[in-house]
Amino acid sequence: MGAEHGHDDERRLTIACALIAAFMVVEVVVAFLASSLALLADAGHMLTDAIALVMAIVALRLARRPAQGRWTFGYARAEVLSAAVNGVTLLVVAAVVLVEAIKRLAYPSDVAGTPLVVVASVGLGVSLVATLVLAGADRHSLNIAGAFAHIATDAAAFAATIIAGVVVLVSGARRADPVAALFVVVLMARAAWSLLRDSGHVLLEGAPANVDLTELRAHLMQTSYVVAVHDLHAWISGSRLPSVSAHVVIDDACFADGRSPQLLDELQGCLAGHFDVEHSTFQLEPASHAAHEAGMH
Repeated sequence: MGAEHGHDDERRLTIACALIAAFMVVEVVVAFLASSLALLADAGHMLTDAIALVMAIVALRLARRPAQGRWTFGYARAEVLSAAVNGVTLLVVAAVVLVEAIKRLAYPSDVAGTPLVVVASVGLGVSLVATLVLAGADRHSLNIAGAFAHIATDAAAFAATIIAGVVVLVSGARRADPVAALFVVVLMARAAWSLLRDSGHVLLEGAPANVDLTELRAHLMQTSYVVAVHDLHAWISGSRLPSVSAHVVIDDACFADGRSPQLLDELQGCLAGHFDVEHSTFQLEPASHAAHEAGMH
């Protein structure tokens, strides 16, 4: 990620955060005055959004720091940790709202429909503006994608709240409010699962989605002098920094005629050209070295 683009992403996150935080305060006040669980659920979701955006900003700043000292990969995974924490936060808020929604379904309380519709309508507008602001950011970053998912989910949640408010005004059905809150819970749980799944994949060092290890191994094996490939690993340092390492067994003739440096260039060029992997580390070894390999796979 270029420094200029990173600063643009930070500016967009800051604008979106300011919009969300300002409206969240208004929504909490109105939610208590109107006794609306749907509005309170939306406010809780917006709180997680504000936290998510602040964490995304901090993670962006950390990710721009260069690798140094003990942090040999830099702070690239700060963005991934931010996404994971956002996912956990969403689950906690979803659980709290779920419990309260079930209570309200069993024992419905009076809800003021007009404030519900007015505030949710304004909130929908704020969420759409924030979504448009973040739409121009780099959503290949798991950090940005997580923040964008939060805001986009808000827009759908507000739409559901507007419908609940209209139902309350037209029919007086008090259970429309907790039903809308349940819809918000589903949206939060879905967003949380996506964030936890993707961040967990990176933190557990799973192979990148765009790297097929079987195909990658086959490409390496097609290179001249390559006899075998073992201890092949592919992982992501951040949310878009794929890396590959492997032990490559080569013909003894390659060492004898001094072609190993050229072979290394070919191997790295193969990965960069076919798999968009720019960071690769290869250990070139003769077949006789296999006896000294422990835990080879």
